[in-house]
Amino acid sequence: MSASVLARAGSVSHSGVMDTPIEELTFEDALKELERIVGRLESGEATLDESIRLYERGDRLRQRCAERLDAAQARIEAIRLDAEGKAAGTRPFQAG
Repeated sequence: MSASVLARAGSVSHSGVMDTPIEELTFEDALKELERIVGRLESGEATLDESIRLYERGDRLRQRCAERLDAAQARIEAIRLDAEGKAAGTRPFQAG
């Protein structure tokens, strides 16, 4: 992380997890933190209390990332082509 991201993101706890409110994190920062949490949990070095705290924050980060992805997907527009194959406008993205 760059110094500006660290300054904006808040402090890092002893477990390497950010103490920044999740709603203030960018998608990328939330995903990086979630990856650090998974790594810490998988290492087996966290105490039981720390593991529970990490799991709870990780679940909130996962939910935040999913919400951001859903919002991004809703904004994607597919290009509509006319009979000649030229762009004729856009239509909202539809999953599935």
